[in-house]
Amino acid sequence: MALKVELKPNERIIIGQVVIRNDEQRTRFFIEGEAPILREKDILTAASANSPAKKIYLVIQLMYLAQDPMHQHETYFELVRDFVQAAPSSLPFIHEINNCILSSDLYKALKAAKKLIAYEAELIENATRV
Repeated sequence: MALKVELKPNERIIIGQVVIRNDEQRTRFFIEGEAPILREKDILTAASANSPAKKIYLVIQLMYLAQDPMHQHETYFELVRDFVQAAPSSLPFIHEINNCILSSDLYKALKAAKKLIAYEAELIENATRV
């Protein structure tokens, strides 16, 4: 079954190793086959990865888009180790992400990493209120 995608004007999408940018009008197309797909709203750049959880998301994104995700594993585990040392309460989020990575469901790992980003924001907000 094909994946139906609608792009807003000038919106970008990554399909496999290719970035596609829409023209000035809304577009709908169907993707058939297997390839990693990321919409612009889910894409994080190195410049916008400005927190530890976002850096973890970025590395998972690189794994998801790579032909060989193993190249990113060392960086991922270093970032996760540092994150868990700083915030041990984040362990359930990390376990969920790790389980997704171990089962080769990197798109689901990205979704779980978004939860980690939200949790990190909550921790920072609570720390700055004190």
